[in-house]
Amino acid sequence: MGKLARFLPVGFGIGFLVLFAIGLTLPPPQEIDSAYKYKSLPVFSLPPLFDEGEALTAQNLRSGEPVLLNIFASWCAPCRAEHGVLMDLKARGVPIYAINYKDTRAAGQRFLNRLGNPYRAIGFDRNGATALDLGVYGVPETFVINGDGHVQMRHVGPLSAQDVRAKILPYFTGRSEETDNALSR
Repeated sequence: MGKLARFLPVGFGIGFLVLFAIGLTLPPPQEIDSAYKYKSLPVFSLPPLFDEGEALTAQNLRSGEPVLLNIFASWCAPCRAEHGVLMDLKARGVPIYAINYKDTRAAGQRFLNRLGNPYRAIGFDRNGATALDLGVYGVPETFVINGDGHVQMRHVGPLSAQDVRAKILPYFTGRSEETDNALSR
């Protein structure tokens, strides 16, 4: 037993290095594609987060124009961090829908009442079943949905201004903000 105990820390160290090396070869989480990429969203219908709001259904997202679908929760610190970016997108006229994920209705309402509501409709997904059907495994996640209800892109984690310029705006304008800036010079 004494000889085996001497090599146990070395074995753990080697195992850790192997796992670390494997982790370095994986794509960054923001680049993980959706299982629904270029496919229709699954059929779903969620009650509204606010009493005066409308239900969120897969059909709402087939509006003939591209839309964003943002998955958020009031208890999620990165959701709070990205909220200003979503408010900016709303100000730019980007249609944004949301799923409030594994939250309480009151907490989700307070979150948006304090920070502002960038969403056209918000579905309340108390147990997370609809988000799970979409392949969501954490919040925030954002999907670009084309006018026919097909997933075009999935972004895992909070959106930044750089993400919006490089990844989101091209779906809504056909070009990025950087292209717009270059054209205006």
